[in-house]
Amino acid sequence: MNEQKEELIEAYEFEVNFHNQLKAKLLSDKIVTQIIRESTIAFDRLWQDEEKIEYERMFDTAKAWNIATTLYYKSGGIPWKLGEVRKKVCYLGLVYKQIDIDGSRNNACCAAQMFLDSGDGLVFKGNIGPWYNPKTKEFHISRNDACELLSMSLEAFKDKSETGEYPEEIFIHAKTNFDDEEWGGFTEACQGKSKIVGVRIKGDNSFKLYRDFSYCIPRGTAYYVTTKFAYLWTKGFIPRIQTQIGQETPNPISVEVVRGDTNIEIVCKDILALTKLNYNACIFADGFPVTLRFAESIGEVLTAGKDIRSEVLPFKHYV
Repeated sequence: MNEQKEELIEAYEFEVNFHNQLKAKLLSDKIVTQIIRESTIAFDRLWQDEEKIEYERMFDTAKAWNIATTLYYKSGGIPWKLGEVRKKVCYLGLVYKQIDIDGSRNNACCAAQMFLDSGDGLVFKGNIGPWYNPKTKEFHISRNDACELLSMSLEAFKDKSETGEYPEEIFIHAKTNFDDEEWGGFTEACQGKSKIVGVRIKGDNSFKLYRDFSYCIPRGTAYYVTTKFAYLWTKGFIPRIQTQIGQETPNPISVEVVRGDTNIEIVCKDILALTKLNYNACIFADGFPVTLRFAESIGEVLTAGKDIRSEVLPFKHYV
């Protein structure tokens, strides 16, 4: 009886989402997967509503492009590369996922997504600890964990680099500030190796900009408030295709250099470029840079079950 009860209780330690559970289980075997719902490609056979079927057929080309793009990427190819990528620069996005251990709301899993100058990325799983503060609603890791996480990232960059060198600059992207303890760990890991800059990126709906034209504000518009803070429109009118994607008036994201010293204009240009590196779908540009775009989904995979073990693996294992 007790064994049966323990089996029932154990089920609650796993994520309900099948996609996340499967991805998590296959991490240790380094198997790349692409999951497609039957209703996505076989709706005309499953559904009876002709009007609904006709509407869904409008998206056949988009589905074909998205599936082809992600399969090509997961098979080892790079679908596209940025034309003016900055060499010897590394971008690291911090990933946090709050988890419930013994009823505590403070525990969270920490990880990092690192994107190379080639555009491809790697994921590093950090430790689970009391990283979440319910009062400030922010995540902060310890000095030792910060040092360990960034050290792994720097060594991976060196191994992947054509010259076998550390990056000249490393930009850490997060949705919250960095406290003194964790920033001390990051600085320690970079000492004598790379220049480090901390950037906070957040969605912002406090205001909108309108203009007296048929289309909205152009994508790539930036409003520099100070030398370290700016608003950046990552969505909007795209001159190259003479239209905008979507019908809404876009909101900007706020970009702030909270640690280190660098040119805010360069930071905004880098972030804008990183919105075009979503290899999981054929999208012209996302609203958030790829360093943070998949933070939530990666966190879901890393906490989908218990005792999940993962080496440093390419980004494609998680999406």
